[in-house]
Amino acid sequence: MLTKKEQRLRRSRQTRIRIATQGVARLTVNRTNLHIYASVISGDGTKVLAAASTAEVVVRKEIGAAGKGGNVAAAQAIGKRIAEKAKAAGVDKVAFDRAGFAYHGRVKALADAAREAGLQF
Repeated sequence: MLTKKEQRLRRSRQTRIRIATQGVARLTVNRTNLHIYASVISGDGTKVLAAASTAEVVVRKEIGAAGKGGNVAAAQAIGKRIAEKAKAAGVDKVAFDRAGFAYHGRVKALADAAREAGLQF
C-alpha cells in the first residue's frame, strides 16, 4: 500500500518526464499545510532560475495574518511574485509542474496569478 506522499510523487513522475523532453523551463509548485513554494527550474533541470515562497520574510509581512501562507490569497501573491522573478531572469515561457497535486484551490490560484502577471504556459 502506497502512502499519500508516495502516490503524489508517483503521479508527478510522468509529468516531469514529459516536461524534460520539451526542454523548456518548468514552474514547479510544492504545497504544505502552512506554506506554498514555487520555483522556475532551467530546461535542462540543472539550476533554479527563480524561487518564491510564503516562508520569505518579505512575503509574510505582505500577506499579513501572522504570515499565514496556507490560503488562496497567499498562493496568488506567490504566483505574481514568481512571474515577476522569472521575467527578471529572462524566462517568459514555462511548463507548469504541479508535482502531483490536484489542479485546484491554492495550486490553481498560483497558476492563474502567474498567468495574469505575464508568464506563459
